[in-house]
Amino acid sequence: MQKEVPLQTTNADPRMSLPKPRRIRVVYLCIAFHALTQAGFCKRAISAVALCLLFAGSHIAVAQPQTAKQKVIIDTDAGDDIDDAFALALALRSPELQILQINSAYGDTHLRAKLLDRFLHDAGGPHIPLAQGIPTSSKGSFTQRRYAEQQAEPSRPYPDAVATTLDRIRKSPGEITLIAIGPLSNIGAMIDRDPAAFRKLKRVVMMGGSIRRSYNDLGYEPDHGPEAEWNIKCDIASARKLFASGVPIFMMPLDATQLKLDEVKRQILFRHGSRLTDQLAILYQQWGAQTPTLFDAMTVAYAVEPSLCPATPMPLRIDDRGMTLHGAGKPNVQVCLNSSSDDFFHFYLRRLLAR
Repeated sequence: MQKEVPLQTTNADPRMSLPKPRRIRVVYLCIAFHALTQAGFCKRAISAVALCLLFAGSHIAVAQPQTAKQKVIIDTDAGDDIDDAFALALALRSPELQILQINSAYGDTHLRAKLLDRFLHDAGGPHIPLAQGIPTSSKGSFTQRRYAEQQAEPSRPYPDAVATTLDRIRKSPGEITLIAIGPLSNIGAMIDRDPAAFRKLKRVVMMGGSIRRSYNDLGYEPDHGPEAEWNIKCDIASARKLFASGVPIFMMPLDATQLKLDEVKRQILFRHGSRLTDQLAILYQQWGAQTPTLFDAMTVAYAVEPSLCPATPMPLRIDDRGMTLHGAGKPNVQVCLNSSSDDFFHFYLRRLLAR
């Protein structure tokens, strides 16, 4: 639940917040009100002030409660596929999010942290703490290696992603959303290290799984059936730990995330010429393929605007192949089974192209 920020009090004269002509009218009204009340005409004073306010067009400014930003930590395997970078770009352009930390996940997590370091710096974003996840063997190809290698080594080692994430959760129990857009090795390590602290997360919003559609099934043909999705099958044990953790999980599977950034949209985005879109263009060129699929960007979009990918509660289990299958018992995951590509890209591009 979002919290309202208490209204702050101030000793400043509230009339000073009004435009000058209205400040003058308010001053005259105060003088008139004082004179009439001193003469014993209280009712007339009140009526006169009310009429003057009505016809003069003045109004009383009422302070509006501010909606608290959503605290998030992002866990990403940026550097292999290109969609992580597009997801991070959306997060940076979403004022609803307070990004507490970004973790590198899976494979060469030190090199991934360097990629994130350069991306955040060169994109001109705010300072966001980076943390290095646990290194693992990798089944993927680090397509954006050159970009990461051109970043200088940090002056001090990147902090431990598992320890720092758990520490942040302990300090803000029930307030943090963990956005997981890579294999779940860091998350499995967090659960192993301190399952009680991990359960204090507000929720996990993740890209992963396949319920009815497989890769390259865009929904135009009859469903091809599910297949083992990358983020789940790369660390099945950690995915099972997450599903059994008791933390609310919102999963964006292949069914709802195969969103193609076609040539027309790429041209619109890359010719924008902001520091952020320039970095996306550089990474896109190093990625080396043609049409990105923005799996991970939908995950960030859901965290900001859930109506883009309505979720349904489902009981899911993970088999030894990494398949996310219907299980027995109570639902343990909220799953988005369908989304509108048009609605998503309208949301996404307007955010990144805004001045």
